[in-house]
Amino acid sequence: MRKDHTDAPAAPGVGQIVELLVSTGAITREQLLYAQRVHGKLQSTKTLIDVLQELEFIKRDDVVRTLREHSLTIRIGDLLLELGYLKQSELLTALSLQKEGGAPRKMLGDIIVEKGFIEERRLTEVLSFQLGFPVAELEFRKLDRKLFAKAPFEVFRDELFVPYAVDEEGAVMVAFANPLEKYSRLSAEKLFGRSMKPALATRTAILSAIASAQKSAGSDDAAVPDESTVVGMINKLFDDAMTQGASDIHIEPLRDRLRIRLRHDGIMMPHLELPLELAPQLSSRIKVMAQADIAEKRRHQDGRIIYESRLHGFNLDLRVSFYITIFGEKIVLRLLNKKEAILEISQIGMAPRMLKQFTEDALETPSGVMIITGPTGSGKTSTLYGCVSHLNNINTSIITAEDPVEFVIEGVSQCSINQKIGVTFEETLRHMVRQDPDVIVLGEIRDTFSAETAIQAALTGHKVLTTFHTEDSIGGLLRLMNMQIESFLISSTVVCVVAQRLLRLVCNDCAETYIPTPAEYGRMGLSARELTGAKFRVGRGCTNCRFTGFKGRSAVFELLVMNEPVKEAILQNRSSAEIRRLSMETSGLVTLFEDGLVKAANGLISLQEVLRDLPRIGTPRPLVELRRILGY
Repeated sequence: MRKDHTDAPAAPGVGQIVELLVSTGAITREQLLYAQRVHGKLQSTKTLIDVLQELEFIKRDDVVRTLREHSLTIRIGDLLLELGYLKQSELLTALSLQKEGGAPRKMLGDIIVEKGFIEERRLTEVLSFQLGFPVAELEFRKLDRKLFAKAPFEVFRDELFVPYAVDEEGAVMVAFANPLEKYSRLSAEKLFGRSMKPALATRTAILSAIASAQKSAGSDDAAVPDESTVVGMINKLFDDAMTQGASDIHIEPLRDRLRIRLRHDGIMMPHLELPLELAPQLSSRIKVMAQADIAEKRRHQDGRIIYESRLHGFNLDLRVSFYITIFGEKIVLRLLNKKEAILEISQIGMAPRMLKQFTEDALETPSGVMIITGPTGSGKTSTLYGCVSHLNNINTSIITAEDPVEFVIEGVSQCSINQKIGVTFEETLRHMVRQDPDVIVLGEIRDTFSAETAIQAALTGHKVLTTFHTEDSIGGLLRLMNMQIESFLISSTVVCVVAQRLLRLVCNDCAETYIPTPAEYGRMGLSARELTGAKFRVGRGCTNCRFTGFKGRSAVFELLVMNEPVKEAILQNRSSAEIRRLSMETSGLVTLFEDGLVKAANGLISLQEVLRDLPRIGTPRPLVELRRILGY
């Protein structure tokens, strides 16, 4: 299926597809010249074909039809590149892997799919353009059992082809995973004659079709796994997720297959694809492990699994969610404790001066509310546990209410909310203050009741640590006001608000110097002179970072300390812009975007991540000034 690609990719410019569009009259030469001028002025990664479509000179359907009618002798890498399915860096990475692979040499298409650069189905469609074969949609067809009677099912499975129809002329239509594979073609011709007509299908669809045909034929060796096989598959999936350091497992039923993806460093990565008929057995097994209702398939459910890993030698705690979709139950498993040590407060990624201010003016104050805010998956819980670990000693009583407890800390009284048995958040909050605590940790402020409980506990001399879901630090204060909490209560109890995000670290093994484009300077709002001393980097992709260019994550912070000018501004109900300006002038507040910019200039994270993921409010200050404020 994968046509080999051993040479370097063609130089950028007018590709063979665009030339074909001109020669067939789909576009004129004048339209091409105009599109080239527009493309040359763009700073984005859009392809020339994308520009032609945006200018409405041609539609996507026209490109597809032209490619189907005129088979091109173009290498698969160049084809993917020109159509915009593959980046230049990804192609170079795949070519490098192909050369390093040794014998037998892997096909480039296999490498591209394995590394998650492109989905298998999309690659099959692109290959049909290149090779001139039609794509067989096996999931929509009822396969003829008589065609499978020509050979044992093992032959179809080993050679990866499926007979799926007979045309009007009596020729058998056969779907191949690799129609260029000599032995597969010879086997098919031997069974169905030289008049058989080849087509393309994904490896997954072919295996699924064979399994379905075998099952309907009532074969004794039908490829439907028994319970022990399903148990083994799930155990291996959990072990793989732990080995690869994944934070979540997504099991997703699609129209024609069961897709499994793992979340690494906040990004979803393809892991495995299985036949759709395995979905009920996998779902039932996971429900048994999570103590969920096996018979219920029409409603959403939650559960929890404690998995004993023999491979890793410790227990894995997983939070499970079953979500009903039109194709079946989607299952998401969050890996809670992956045997990771709780970070010290000095290791969470704060700049030196920000960390000193956070420790002295917030953590070590005797009472008050300390809020950590940010969206889901921004690392709030890790920062919260780091703070709890810092405060934990023999002379301090710490009590928590969490949903659920994610890390167990020695010496801390931790409560895990369980709605099923009546241990609700509201009930737990009422009992916490009766436990004579010094420090109260609330997993999250959810509503007005929990916000009022935190405020009242702080008024009675307790230190309260909690999290919130808001865009930035000022947003945390505004949301408290929207919960009908009086301004004087907020100003007198809240000691600080920390906003944070998690951004991926550039892989040190494949990092190279990066020079921002003029468009990126414009988005930053700074000139090259204001960024003097910056050393931006970007990852090229290597085996150590799964060819993503990123390895690990680091937090970016915004620290708002409630000093007197800020408290006065809150009492007077000043605007968020005014509160932010006062904080920057009087307490040294550095915005999320500015902190991310400094980390990018230090080569830790990529500039693209900062521009894409961090909110920019106003124009950032020059790099030299930001480094001085942060203590670098």
